[in-house]
Amino acid sequence: MRDGSRRVGRRRIFVAVSDVTDRLSTALTDRYRIGRELGHGGMAIVWLAEDLKHGRSVAIKVLRPELTAALGAERFLREIATSANLRHPHILPLYDSGEAGGLLFYVMPYAEGESLRERLDREKQLPLDDAVQIAREVADALSYAHGRGVIHRDIKPENILLESGHAVVTDFGIAKAIYAAGGEPLTQTGMAVGTPLYMSPEQAAGGDDVDGRSDLYSLGCVLYEMLGGQPPFTGPTSQSVVLQHLTVEPRPVSQLRPAVPNEIAALLARALAKNPADRFNPAAQFVEALSRPGRALPEAAQSPRSIAVLPFASMSADPDDEYFADGITEEIINALSQIEGFRVAARTSSFAFKGKTPDVTEVGKHLRVATVLEGSVRKAGDRIRITAQLVNVSDGYHLWSDRYDRRFDDVFAIQDEIARTIAGRLKVTLAGGPTDPIVKRPTTDLDAYQMFLKGRHFWSRRTRSGLEHAVEYFQRAIERDPEYALAHAGLADAYLLLGSYNYMPLDQAHARAKAAVDRALALDEMLAEAHATRGQLLRRDRDWNGEEREYRRAIELNASYATAHQWYATLLAALARFDEAIAEIRRAEQLDPLSHAVSVTAAVVLTLARKHEAALEQLARALELEPSFASAHAWISLVRAEQGRYDEAIRAARRAVELSPDNPNLQVGLAYACARLGERDRALAIVQDAQARGARGWPGMIFAALGDIDRAFACIEDALQLGESWDSLFYLKVFPWWEPLRSDARYDSLLQRLNLPA
Repeated sequence: MRDGSRRVGRRRIFVAVSDVTDRLSTALTDRYRIGRELGHGGMAIVWLAEDLKHGRSVAIKVLRPELTAALGAERFLREIATSANLRHPHILPLYDSGEAGGLLFYVMPYAEGESLRERLDREKQLPLDDAVQIAREVADALSYAHGRGVIHRDIKPENILLESGHAVVTDFGIAKAIYAAGGEPLTQTGMAVGTPLYMSPEQAAGGDDVDGRSDLYSLGCVLYEMLGGQPPFTGPTSQSVVLQHLTVEPRPVSQLRPAVPNEIAALLARALAKNPADRFNPAAQFVEALSRPGRALPEAAQSPRSIAVLPFASMSADPDDEYFADGITEEIINALSQIEGFRVAARTSSFAFKGKTPDVTEVGKHLRVATVLEGSVRKAGDRIRITAQLVNVSDGYHLWSDRYDRRFDDVFAIQDEIARTIAGRLKVTLAGGPTDPIVKRPTTDLDAYQMFLKGRHFWSRRTRSGLEHAVEYFQRAIERDPEYALAHAGLADAYLLLGSYNYMPLDQAHARAKAAVDRALALDEMLAEAHATRGQLLRRDRDWNGEEREYRRAIELNASYATAHQWYATLLAALARFDEAIAEIRRAEQLDPLSHAVSVTAAVVLTLARKHEAALEQLARALELEPSFASAHAWISLVRAEQGRYDEAIRAARRAVELSPDNPNLQVGLAYACARLGERDRALAIVQDAQARGARGWPGMIFAALGDIDRAFACIEDALQLGESWDSLFYLKVFPWWEPLRSDARYDSLLQRLNLPA
């Protein structure tokens, strides 16, 4: 067992340690040999000692002399004895207790690991999986103890030890024993039982009715700190912290760390409810919630301040005005996404329901939202009519509806009114003043605005002709209003995809996209989408730090922008930061659950983290969403080949090539499966054809699989000379298919040239 003093929120304790040591050594000389001091906290001092009878190292914890004087020793020892009967893998057992030299002490095993406090001091925020595992194991320990009538009363990082990768709770029942033994004299010492940073409201209020739900609140505070990097409440004094526990709602943890999944944030909010009746009870519920967060709460309760905006129906006589209805839908999605603490389903997922008449409960189930906004748009000359209705998913009732008959030049005001009304109905607090607009007028030229909406309409099709039309309309919008930042950002996105899909020479597309995004951000630095696009462009320049900075800025500006989380996840995976990568891609999935592209990206991240079965499950989901998505079949092929299931790999690779015959990189997947199967000649014939059709970089992994290391490096060099680092070279550090190169001296040199850490 180890202990340390918490530096934030309480005074450091000074005691005559040498005097206590002498008294303890003298009194226990026939039972324990006292060694060095391990640390001290608010109530006790801890020494490392040797148990002379059993020949083992133990930790002896001695209550502070002034605390001992305030307690009745007999009652304290009687109460602490209940903890001696606790036997659980995540509870540090009590070996011994007693009174010696006028001091109250208790003995526990000496744990070699560190405390959670020490790890938090070093790392500040823990990987999501680690934080959830620790919380789950502590909750399991609490569930066991509560079932035996033992309440901890002082759950905090100092009392959670990390040993062999698992959490162990220490000091079980000690705070309860102190409370029970102390009564009024304890209060007179000015010492509260518990730690203010992690104290439940009912415990802070000094009530006698503290039960297991108080421990869960404290554990919620600890989980909040593991995820967010700080406790839910901090302040200059203990009194100020206690007051916040009693009266203030904590900031959503996702504001401190946007990558925290909504399900985890929701169950954490429930654990931190002010009213104990609103928390998990018993503790086993919290264990279950942490084990299966997506099933822990009813769909609507997962995120009550959440919404999906379904595509508004176009009621105009001219069918070509469909772009305008789609544009209004997107504008409202974007406006709602700017509201802090509000989760909005991404465009891709919302538009999956376009042209359908789904029941709102179905929408809520698939998109994991509590409310749905539906509407229609009619445009005629200089007049528009927009109707909107907000529906509650759980019961199908309308929460609000309205109709706006206005002049076309009021379009931005209407969007603002709709967003503001929804925020009010769902009790979401708006940043800024009461009159600050949510929707700002991006241009004074309404013709430019219509050109912009047409550009975005064509861009969303992702086809070659669609992207070329998008460029045309964005440029026309810019010609009418050169200061139109969103039009410049749209132009950058169009060129980015034209280059990515090989519809335009990469250098040309990159240069045009960079010029457009730089202009967009010069006009409006607050465009989240433009920052994410700049991050993608920095990838080709191999500026990984700059790329990460841009994604983080995009997420800071709009935490609901799924694409920023998606792209950031790929960067983190390329840098072998897999826990962070998985957290980011899960966040993207929650925001855009019906996006097959996001689902495939999740499979890529899981594959790079060597979680092959999880990756295959993800790819199966992607194909449920879009059976003809060639990339999903290609990744199935690569994973199956890695597993040695070559026949399945070849079938999946052939399907990918059939679906996208113009993409030579997909041929490489087929060649790789053949190479791993031992069909050398066939693999070489396929890869040579792919190279003749423009494949760069990727063919190197075929030569690596065939043992031709020189030709593999030659392929990589060829890609480097052409400035290619978007795909094959970007993942050089983590792709399992590059493994044969890693023992070659040229590999480390290559990492340096790519600015990738060794």
